[in-house]
Amino acid sequence: MTTALPKYLRGGLIASCQPVDGGAMDDASIVAAMARAAVDGGARGLRIEGLANLRAARARTDAPIVGILKRDLPDSPVRITPFLSDVTDLIAAGADIIAVDATARPRPQPVAELLQTIHDGGALAMADCSSLEEARTAADMGFDLIASTLSGYTGGPVPEAPDLALVREMARLGPMVVAEGRYNTPQAAAEALRAGAGCVTVGSALTRLEVVTGWFADALNGVAR
Repeated sequence: MTTALPKYLRGGLIASCQPVDGGAMDDASIVAAMARAAVDGGARGLRIEGLANLRAARARTDAPIVGILKRDLPDSPVRITPFLSDVTDLIAAGADIIAVDATARPRPQPVAELLQTIHDGGALAMADCSSLEEARTAADMGFDLIASTLSGYTGGPVPEAPDLALVREMARLGPMVVAEGRYNTPQAAAEALRAGAGCVTVGSALTRLEVVTGWFADALNGVAR
């Protein structure tokens, strides 16, 4: 199914099942339940962080999974799947697509080597980008999917709105575009498809209960009584 994944995902939703680190829902069995519920609700794919979470989710569904590993490194700002060993571990755990940080920042191992390792392992490669230039470089390198995941997250204040302008520009590059980052409403997700995205990843609004509860609590707390 791997070679047919972009076509299968086109026009659909990828549910990012990543609970708040250390939160009440940060448990592999809960992540697997989230994944199963998301697929039951209509998600065509999943984005899962961590090997234990990935294995648990894989056991509950045969839906396509984008696998990542996040690391906090002392000498690099790159967090998403920085090592070749991360790639091989994710493929062994059942990921169909491997996403890596493809930003132009100092990193422990080159993006080109990560890409080669993904393809050698029989998986598809997704480039998490923060800019059009990074997306163009990833497309030229041969990534199967390019994503707007890191737009707004590489320095300075994080914007509130998703980066639809970047999605429009990325859509001209060739590989299928995955719109990701702050798509917190169904309307915003639909707008991403209209802007040229092939599919849309939604995370916090679906699977981070603490975050969504906070949105409502803050709104209610702001009403004068």
